[in-house]
Amino acid sequence: MTVTRARSIVPELMIVDADPEDDLRGLRRLTLWAGKHYSPLVAPDPPDGIWLDITGCAHRFDGEAPMLKDMLRRIAKTGMAVQAAVADTAGCAHAVARQVQSGRPTIVDPGKARAALSILPIAALRIAPGVADALHRMGFTRIEQLIAEPRAPLAKRFGKQLYRRLDQALGQIPEPIEPIFPPAAPYVRRPLLEPIGTAETIAQVIHDLAADIVAQLTAEGRGARRLDLVCERVDGHPQAIRIGTASPSRDAAHLAKLLYQRIETIDPGMGIEAMSLVAPLVEPLGARTIAALVSPKGGAPDLTALVDALANRFGQRRLYRAAPRSSTMPEREIGVVAPLAPPGGVGWDDDAPRPSRMIVPPEPVEVTAMLPDHPPAMFIWRGRRHRVAQADGPERLHGEWWREAGHEAEMPFAVRDYFQVETTTGGRYWLFRLGDGERTATGPMTWFIHGAFA
Repeated sequence: MTVTRARSIVPELMIVDADPEDDLRGLRRLTLWAGKHYSPLVAPDPPDGIWLDITGCAHRFDGEAPMLKDMLRRIAKTGMAVQAAVADTAGCAHAVARQVQSGRPTIVDPGKARAALSILPIAALRIAPGVADALHRMGFTRIEQLIAEPRAPLAKRFGKQLYRRLDQALGQIPEPIEPIFPPAAPYVRRPLLEPIGTAETIAQVIHDLAADIVAQLTAEGRGARRLDLVCERVDGHPQAIRIGTASPSRDAAHLAKLLYQRIETIDPGMGIEAMSLVAPLVEPLGARTIAALVSPKGGAPDLTALVDALANRFGQRRLYRAAPRSSTMPEREIGVVAPLAPPGGVGWDDDAPRPSRMIVPPEPVEVTAMLPDHPPAMFIWRGRRHRVAQADGPERLHGEWWREAGHEAEMPFAVRDYFQVETTTGGRYWLFRLGDGERTATGPMTWFIHGAFA
């Protein structure tokens, strides 16, 4: 409608002139952001979309669904509305993301692209609006009708582009994306004299690329935190792998080794004709930092290489270490942090040892014990009877007064008496009683097991 008519309906309507060039720049910034966090192969899809090839990337987020949830949550914080879809083919993902307005991401199971496309309108194939309207007037409303119809008459009338888009969406012909990279990111590329496809030849090119990019990083005084290797196949379908480091690095041998471990995930197809290496995430790496990476003789070992190898194999989110937290309750005394995170201001309390294995939530046990302060003489846990040979305690813990008026959400009583017990079979456990053993107001005098010592 015209601006005059729109303002007659909504007088306070704000009108802003369209700026397609600025929109495209914003789309590129969003694409590069997605490439930094989620996939090495990303490309803008003007005017309102971005492509991500997440092959081999979802495991870093424990699956495609958690990956999409994290991405959409972070984009939504900027105020943008977004729809996302994952499918075997770019055409299917494009169609589902725009046609299935479910309010949440859609994941099309592998091999189900045809079924997902069949019920969608013809316009979802990214064909010209005039072609879609003409097909609609001829009675073609869904893609399944187009699939079932003989191709020759429609291809002669509307051109080859119609069935090209259909075949791309069905995965019958490839549709590679042209990835973009941050303009300031260190980047090296090596075209090959002839296509390669063996692990040995790929490893040799990786070795050369790592040396090239380290030379750039050294000249700039930076170290790589993330590297993307892109293999350009002869069929135009790129293959990419991503590795990350726990701290900035420009050790060519170390970076190449991390890439070697992912070679098995590369599908060379009919051959790879060029390979490139880009560092989308870098950090300053001065002389002091480099010296810190070298462990002095007889000193503590440098765990950076081990952390990098494990993180790239199992995913960064699955790698962590335990760290003490400021809390009086055992279930909150231990948190998880990044493997190489600096130590915090809270230290371990050697005077109050805690089990190596905590049971959260604590499980109820049947205990035979004399009140008020005697340790258990016997307890039954998971249907098995344990006789106590020796015990130590009690260690009395009170609930944190600032949490729910002095009561714990998990155990709504303030007083716990903990005992370390050793059974006649050698097992060492951590048991507690709710209440002080004398006043029922402090707890019901029931027992729980909260952990086991190694």
